[in-house]
Amino acid sequence: MTERQRAITIKDVAAEAGVSLQTVSRVINDGPNVTAKVRDRVIAAIGKLGYVPSLAARRLGGSRSYLILAFNDERPTLDGWRSRRGNDWVDQMLFGGMLKCAEHGYRMLFELVDSHSDKLEAQVQAALSALHPDGVILTPPHSDDERITTLLDRSGIPFARLGSRREGAGFAVFMDDEAAARIATDYLLDHGHTRVACVQGHPNYSISEDRLRGFRAAIEARGFSVQPEYIQPGDFTYEAGAAAMRALAGLDTPPTAILASSDEMALGVLHSAAPLGFQVPSDLSVVSFDDTPTVRMSVPSLTAVRQPIAAMTARAAELLIDAKAKGSPEETRHLLPFDFIVRASSGAPR
Repeated sequence: MTERQRAITIKDVAAEAGVSLQTVSRVINDGPNVTAKVRDRVIAAIGKLGYVPSLAARRLGGSRSYLILAFNDERPTLDGWRSRRGNDWVDQMLFGGMLKCAEHGYRMLFELVDSHSDKLEAQVQAALSALHPDGVILTPPHSDDERITTLLDRSGIPFARLGSRREGAGFAVFMDDEAAARIATDYLLDHGHTRVACVQGHPNYSISEDRLRGFRAAIEARGFSVQPEYIQPGDFTYEAGAAAMRALAGLDTPPTAILASSDEMALGVLHSAAPLGFQVPSDLSVVSFDDTPTVRMSVPSLTAVRQPIAAMTARAAELLIDAKAKGSPEETRHLLPFDFIVRASSGAPR
């Protein structure tokens, strides 16, 4: 094998520059105790050889692992993959986090842990011990799970809680779900709907309560009462949306509009409406939450609250990387804006 064909390693750089491996690593990591003359020599060697630093090489120079670890809930994620529906929320989360990590020379890893398991803490600890991440991103419902947050806090590992508004350790990175639900419901009321139903999110997620609270506030602010039969249980799945649509269609006075607390549930409502005799949007307006890519391709396309999933994960990754390099800042709560996108699934009632 020729020199050109062989992969260049940190040892080659050290030999070219006439320094130790640790000195090369300190230069790569912008570390201390390296003179300007030696630093210039190492940088020249890196340029001459075309060396690209590996994570192993970067770790030699200090206490950083250059890894950010994201935990997601195991069961719903695997259910989505096994059913071949995928998981757009996960896609957007990875998109935002991986790109931001790459900007800083980091790698983002993705682990599934089961929020329903009595071995949850052991699963989390095993991942931490194996990977030694510089920071951890928690997604709902892990964001509000004290078993995980307490473990991370005691371990001294910086962490960010996506979608969590509650006070506590770590960085809270979230949007105002209550305000978003209120704006979405106001939109329907402004268009003349007086019979508006809501399909709730999974009861284990705090954002589900926030969204229901915003829905109720909008209805009551107009002087209407929230009809109990118009509040349908849900769990963020397509099947829950379809079941809610069947239940609402069977009422003596069905709603003319439905706010669903996730895209999958909104799609379940949408696809079940026509067989039950409801045309969207002439008979029934449907509004969704999250605005993952799938809803733009539905027929009709769904009006939706756009949750800044990728932006929240990117912000979380940046906060963790900065905290490892510079120490944790005083500001730990980060509110990101949402959008409300009007599409073909909503309009005035017939």
